[in-house]
Amino acid sequence: MFIRSKLCLVSLVIGMLCAPSQLIAAGGADVNLEKGKWSFSGPFGFFDKAALQRGFQVYREVCAGCHGIDYLAFRNLGDLGYNAAEIKAIAAEYEVMDGPDDDGEMFMRPARPADQIPNPYRNDNEARANNNGALPPDLSLIAKARANGPDYLYSLMIGYEDAPETTEVPDGMYYNNAYPGHLIAMPQPIYGDDVEYSDGAPTTTAGIASDVTNFLMWAAEPKMEVRKRIGVAAVFFLSIFVIMSYFAKRRVWADLH
Repeated sequence: MFIRSKLCLVSLVIGMLCAPSQLIAAGGADVNLEKGKWSFSGPFGFFDKAALQRGFQVYREVCAGCHGIDYLAFRNLGDLGYNAAEIKAIAAEYEVMDGPDDDGEMFMRPARPADQIPNPYRNDNEARANNNGALPPDLSLIAKARANGPDYLYSLMIGYEDAPETTEVPDGMYYNNAYPGHLIAMPQPIYGDDVEYSDGAPTTTAGIASDVTNFLMWAAEPKMEVRKRIGVAAVFFLSIFVIMSYFAKRRVWADLH
């Protein structure tokens, strides 16, 4: 009985690992995920800093009106290739609450590099009140919080389309072929040419979606490149150690053959 239970458990795990990624991402729902070619994929993956800066621009100009990135401080933008002066200038465009002052009052001041990037709403109730009762998720960890995160986010942003005639879309909802259940409360965020890049990169819907997905992946795992470098070095070291151990074993036990 014990062996049979273990075999069933192993079969279940193998079935989950072999299941189509679309089904895993949507909890069994029929969704359409586009498989992106990301520079950060694989053991030697890296972040494209130009794409990260463009994605941050998209976040500021398109996403920041509804979504926060509460776990990031302005100083973290140095990983995107911004220098200290640029980070200071970006921070100064925001205001944060500080205090109390000598009179015991809280006050607003320009943000500094050490400050967290402000959320567009003061609290969840204000966020719900401004979005027809829906709470826009924080985007700091969204790329890791969703199965097939980068592919899911990219597909979600380009997945808006007219609903089939057999599907009724309630007021305040939108049809998206990448969202589980296909009905989503978030309006289509990008249409193409929503931003103007200084480096001349494409501003198509797909291009903008790709750039902001790169940025959100970095936001969720800013030390990914360091982790992968350490991992590759560790595998290399262990490989050498295994080879040395093999020859040491042959030498130690040579007299017994």
